[in-house]
Amino acid sequence: MKFLSTRFMIFTVLASMLSPALANEADIKALKQAIPGVLPNVVKPTIKVTPISGLYEVMSGGQVMYMTKDAKYILNGDLYDMQSRTNLTEQTRGGIRLEAVNALGEDNMLVYKPEGETRHTITVFTDIYCPYCVRLHTELDQYAKNGVKVRYIFAPFKGPKSVNTSISVWCASDPNKALTQAKHGEEIEQKTCENPIARHQALVSSLGIQGTPAIMLDSGQLMPGYVPAEKLIEQLNTL
Repeated sequence: MKFLSTRFMIFTVLASMLSPALANEADIKALKQAIPGVLPNVVKPTIKVTPISGLYEVMSGGQVMYMTKDAKYILNGDLYDMQSRTNLTEQTRGGIRLEAVNALGEDNMLVYKPEGETRHTITVFTDIYCPYCVRLHTELDQYAKNGVKVRYIFAPFKGPKSVNTSISVWCASDPNKALTQAKHGEEIEQKTCENPIARHQALVSSLGIQGTPAIMLDSGQLMPGYVPAEKLIEQLNTL
């Protein structure tokens, strides 16, 4: 009897350890089934547990929201861990951005590399005719001296001229030089070729970027607007 009692106790402990995971798995399955009836535009969502019991993180495209397992209650906003002062939602968004940008690949970006070791990488969503984008571009030497690689993705918000010039820059014999010339207001030869500008625009839209420059850090954190190179480098060195 003592042996059976011990076995029963062990089984009970193991069951208590496994039950939360099993319950979460069942809840996630139920939520996946409930979502189409509530949000039919949410396609192939990724669902994860959160630190809050009964609340699940739902990711679809670049959107992050929180739902109960029956999708009866939906929270569309940022979730903070006040103990660690961490924006959990922004961490998730950062992962989404990194995955999307990495899927594009550096071969489909304009890249300015430092001469020595690359200590950090920033990805800049830029419009050729955006004044603050031009200002950022004049600071490339500062980034290079501090081991920061700068990758450009075109976000031609300023209309057809911006789109066409972005294509011409990409198709130039020396795209990096052509981009600098265009940002300095110089006329560059109009060219067309196979280019990723449409993919850039689709990526910008999917990530919800609405202005330039927008600077993505190594972590996926997005900084909307211009930041002086000295200040940004200082921030990168603290990460």
